[in-house]
Amino acid sequence: MKQQQSGFTLVELVVVIVILGILAATALPRFINLTADARISAVNGMAGGLRAAVGVAQARYFATGNNTATTVDMVGATGAGSNVTVTAGSGIPVSTTAGIGRAISSTDGFNVVYAAPTATFQPTNGGNATCQASYNDATGAVTVTTTGC
Repeated sequence: MKQQQSGFTLVELVVVIVILGILAATALPRFINLTADARISAVNGMAGGLRAAVGVAQARYFATGNNTATTVDMVGATGAGSNVTVTAGSGIPVSTTAGIGRAISSTDGFNVVYAAPTATFQPTNGGNATCQASYNDATGAVTVTTTGC
């Protein structure tokens, strides 16, 4: 009796390896851009957190009814106590560690530079002047720059 062998031939294995190589070469560029997308998302997330912190600080400031105060007591604020330094009359946190730094609660993963009237938040891994969120304490506005992420 003749035995019939089963399995793949060398040619079939080579064809499968070539096809897998082509698929890997076309998929690789998509995964390379993920780090830039992650940085952009991190900057946008920080910008959202900054905007929310400004809104909460202002709401707390106006809820107290004292428009001459320069601090706001916020539960969850970080640093010494829970007082956030704000601008009298507007309740907008100042761009210092005691101001927006306490109001935002966490700046993990970001390098922060407090230089009145602006504070900049750049991702620790790959952040620069073209990949950052900037906070302006004169207006409470947050600007996002992601062209160099």
